[in-house]
Amino acid sequence: MQVFEASPRTVGSSGSQRGPRTAARVPQVPHGTRFRTASRAEKMAQRLGWFSIALGLTELIAPSLVARLCGGHGKYSGLIRLYGIREIASGLMIFNGGRRPAAGMWSRVAGDAMDLATLGAAAVHPSTNKAGVAFATMNVLAVTAMDLDCAKQLTRESDERGDGPQVITKAIVINRSAEEIYRFWQDISNFPRFMYHLQSVRETGPNRSHWIANAPAGQVVEWESEIVEDIPNERIAWKSLPGAQVPNAGAVTFEPQTGNRGTIVRVEVEFAPPGGPAAVGLAKLFNESPDQQIYDDLRRLKQILETGEVLKSDGSPNGAGQVWQRPAQPMAEDSES
Repeated sequence: MQVFEASPRTVGSSGSQRGPRTAARVPQVPHGTRFRTASRAEKMAQRLGWFSIALGLTELIAPSLVARLCGGHGKYSGLIRLYGIREIASGLMIFNGGRRPAAGMWSRVAGDAMDLATLGAAAVHPSTNKAGVAFATMNVLAVTAMDLDCAKQLTRESDERGDGPQVITKAIVINRSAEEIYRFWQDISNFPRFMYHLQSVRETGPNRSHWIANAPAGQVVEWESEIVEDIPNERIAWKSLPGAQVPNAGAVTFEPQTGNRGTIVRVEVEFAPPGGPAAVGLAKLFNESPDQQIYDDLRRLKQILETGEVLKSDGSPNGAGQVWQRPAQPMAEDSES
């Protein structure tokens, strides 16, 4: 299955019923967010991210050794392994944050606080090596100072740049004509069939629709969307209306491949995530990030249009696991187009 990153041109989210054929302005990527040299704080965050992953792997592989170095003994191995998982998760958050690693750094600061609390408890336990505990505490305090300073700098830089909107571009090749895919996308009742984060979407007026969707941390968000451009068989663009809980704009384009080899469906989205970059960073750890959702949505769209159903493994009730494909079947005009 061919799913790939596409070069950003415009930005968008999901559409509705047929709208006017107009030349609408779709928001562009915010100025200064691309091809920017990494700041000193961002470079420090990358080094601390590698340190976090290396420390986490050490705690997972050799917890008894780490326990002895910190003045403890083997019975703390289980706890140290849990801390190792936390360290690896923090490192991955830093790297998954791209140019916005502040959330990962703040997770390291929270982890440092947990480490200091654990060492404080160990310092008064009669069975621990007090010299080892003191040595570990001094090292954790030094790392905490670096983590806290880096997290503060990243947050300040983010506020100064206004790093709010997220921009995502995904594309997939579907073995169907642009006309078929366009007709399918025009019918908003089809969206929940392949957009599993949607609870509902309904038409509220000409070129307008109301959306209810699941968000990270069990949240539910709603917004009104308006079609601002509709070029039959080529492009649909939309934007949210004022007051949306998730301000967004975007476009989907349908580009036939040469030689009748299917259609490239490209989705370009710009939105302000609920909870900000920190919520996006946390969601990525649990495979619930917006870019992962769009990736999965396009895979399911491809399956529905090519096979008539979403194919999934028994262990993946949401269709996000292993996917197998059957030969494409002709689609009935009244149900699959």
